[in-house]
Amino acid sequence: METSELLKDLVEASGPPGREEAIREMVQTLWRPLADELQVDALGNLIALQRGTSSMAEAGRGETVMAAAHMDEIGLIVTGIEDGFLRINSLGGTDRRVLLGLQVRVHGRRELPGIIGSRPPHVLPAAERQTIPPWHALFVDVGLPAGVVKDSVRVGDHITVEQPLLTLKNGRAAGKAMDNRASVAALTLALEYLRHRRHSWDFCAVATVQEEVGIKGAITSAYGVAPDLAIALDVTFAKQHNDSDPGVFELDEGPTIGVGPNFHPEMVAQLKEAAKAEEIPYVIEPLPGSSGTDAWGIQLAREGVPAGLISIPLRYMHQPVETVALRDIERAGRLLTSFVARLTSGFLPQWEDSL
Repeated sequence: METSELLKDLVEASGPPGREEAIREMVQTLWRPLADELQVDALGNLIALQRGTSSMAEAGRGETVMAAAHMDEIGLIVTGIEDGFLRINSLGGTDRRVLLGLQVRVHGRRELPGIIGSRPPHVLPAAERQTIPPWHALFVDVGLPAGVVKDSVRVGDHITVEQPLLTLKNGRAAGKAMDNRASVAALTLALEYLRHRRHSWDFCAVATVQEEVGIKGAITSAYGVAPDLAIALDVTFAKQHNDSDPGVFELDEGPTIGVGPNFHPEMVAQLKEAAKAEEIPYVIEPLPGSSGTDAWGIQLAREGVPAGLISIPLRYMHQPVETVALRDIERAGRLLTSFVARLTSGFLPQWEDSL
């Protein structure tokens, strides 16, 4: 599976929180030939199971490792319709600074192309010319008469950014929804790699929903799957121009492995060993509190799940030009593959005081 083409299909599909139908259908098509079982749960999470090779796995009672990557993207919701123009607000952490001039797609009774505009600076009061327009000053224009708009769009319809994937030089790619379709791509690659590699544990890949509004899909899918271990895949902050802040990572130097209270120390150790075994570069990412990822919800499912986190560095997060290195996506997929393939029957992470 060619990474750039896979990523293009994933990032150009729509799927804001609560309306992930289009991206879920695409991922279903990708995962169907790679899974022994495929299901969609009540919240809309897509769950693919690859049976392991142990005798318990063959009997349907295998040890299970779950890997989760959220497939929802930030978007917009229609909050009102005035004279044919659509009032909007955010679905997830949408950045108002980058909305002006964007091309969008309105998912109403029929799909409509649109643009986000505002009054030009020439006619604004001086005090407003240097400020970010508030939500009530932003509208979507679909170019149709008010009556047609009223028949085509309803309050509550969702809107996504219309942005094709841009292939940059040096193995980089930019586009919308890289958060977190880059990780969905890595998870898809892992499913493909594991189809051709022995693994004794059952492997459960989950494309989760509604992460951008509170990691809801991770919480519910982890409860349903009830895994013995879990790895979340997400993006993290990549270094930008003139950026020397701690907690940012270089593109194309490998994925990060999260360290902190959200992650079991033995899971971290196993991820490091898996990277070393496959000669995969990685960087340690210290996360002293909540990781803000699916790992946070998975860790607390049922009686608790030992969790780990693999993250792909990404520039310009929550903007329509999120930028990644394709090799980091591939390395994240290989790291997850190595981790799963190296799991031995009976492995259970222990705390030092219980050894």
